[in-house]
Amino acid sequence: MNARAAFAAAVASLLVALPARAQTPACDALSAQAGEVARQVLESQPPYEGCDQPIATCLKNNPSDRLALRLADFVCRRAASRQDRATIERSLERRALSMMRPGRRYTIEDAAWPIAGCTAAKVKVVAYVCARCPFCSKLLPDLHREITAGRLAGRVALTVRPFPIKSHANSTEANLAVAAAAGLGKAWEYLLHAYRHFDRFTPDAPARWAADLGLDAAAFAAAAAGPAARDFVVAAKKEGLRNGVEATPTLFINGRRYVGDLDVETLVDVLEEEAEAAR
Repeated sequence: MNARAAFAAAVASLLVALPARAQTPACDALSAQAGEVARQVLESQPPYEGCDQPIATCLKNNPSDRLALRLADFVCRRAASRQDRATIERSLERRALSMMRPGRRYTIEDAAWPIAGCTAAKVKVVAYVCARCPFCSKLLPDLHREITAGRLAGRVALTVRPFPIKSHANSTEANLAVAAAAGLGKAWEYLLHAYRHFDRFTPDAPARWAADLGLDAAAFAAAAAGPAARDFVVAAKKEGLRNGVEATPTLFINGRRYVGDLDVETLVDVLEEEAEAAR
């Protein structure tokens, strides 16, 4: 049995016996309670494109339905993590709002921030981030790694926009430092370094981190205090506000605002879905 057929069999088994017993990572080891939650969701919620029946019915009728398979796996992973039915269904709804095509497209200008990943990729992600956002410091390095050397390598392009947040201490200064490093050719290197050392921030940390990356101290200080860095940050902030950004991180996938779950496994999943659709 190939992997796709095995997964479809696993979903079907949820409808018959609990816990599920099948050869799939997501559904095989579900407890009776988690299996019942997954069954309820799969029997009631349709995919957001293609088949208009509940996910379980879609897979019974067409075991190779790629979106139904993907969403079934999504449901089983959440059931395995002890999420309740309502929580999983809300996650499905937010995913649908993000991934339904064509969807609303937002205007995002080209900016002087280098692309990470495949520059020719049909899937383009723009992330509005704050250099002092604790969630960004955990999510963005993982997403960058998946795009540059992991499961999304060769299929996705990632760029960022600095978006200072008033509630983040030292946000303006930290984002100006990011913009300065970008202007000196160390955009990704500096941002990822700042996130790796996020908990060690002090007012003089940006200068130290620039030195760690081999940037000239005087040039970095001048760039951080200069008009180019400030103009870059101000323009990114204004653009984000026009696009409804209120918090960081906020992601846009091919111009559509992403409002789904912001864990790296879900992001890999939806970006793989987008890459398949873009082929």
